[in-house]
Amino acid sequence: MAALLDEVRSAMADLIETLENASDSTEVLNAICAEAVRVVPGADMASITAIESGGARTAAYSDERAYAVDQAQYGAGDGPCLRAAATGETVRLSLENASELWPDFAATAKQFSVGSYLAAPFRVDSDLAGAINLFGFDNHGFAETDSTLLELYVTVVTFGLRTVRRYQQVRDLADHLEAAMRSRAVIEQAKGILMATHKISADEAIRRLIAYSQDTNTKLRLVAVDFVRKASAPTGAGHRLE
Repeated sequence: MAALLDEVRSAMADLIETLENASDSTEVLNAICAEAVRVVPGADMASITAIESGGARTAAYSDERAYAVDQAQYGAGDGPCLRAAATGETVRLSLENASELWPDFAATAKQFSVGSYLAAPFRVDSDLAGAINLFGFDNHGFAETDSTLLELYVTVVTFGLRTVRRYQQVRDLADHLEAAMRSRAVIEQAKGILMATHKISADEAIRRLIAYSQDTNTKLRLVAVDFVRKASAPTGAGHRLE
């Protein structure tokens, strides 16, 4: 038991490090699969099923065979991973029991030497939900303690993914605001040059910029950038914007 707890603790630490440093979501999801196999005894492969508006898809997997078994469930429209995602309850079974409920899944699983299956549901937000799936080559059906370990792991994963997604949303918002402020600054600069050069009002200056943007089918920010650049050139080109 002590060795198992040490392995679980190590897997969790490695996962947290990946969540903190990963450059994209694919790296994070692949790490979740790899660490799940370490956390649960008897697990030989893992995959993540994501439920989206267009249906289910495998977002990550540790082995091509896990991916193939997932596809059999999607093709049939039912299976343990889809059942777990739909009901919000963990599904634990041996291949022998699975053949009665899901013959297509069981046939494909047998083809790839899968003897046991464990799927726990997760929900990060309205855009990301599904199940983390574990595959065992032995016919042990996984133990109840394995279900508990996977559910604990899913809790940590869900919290981590929510944190990462919120951080990314904040970053995206900050980038948008920064871009908007840069756009506004250059537009104001172009407007000021027009006002000073042609002795016109602020409303007239912005009207000319917008009219030129529409006439040339060019974004207003790009019109302003080009105008300021030309106005700043030694020749003063671009001061006239009728």
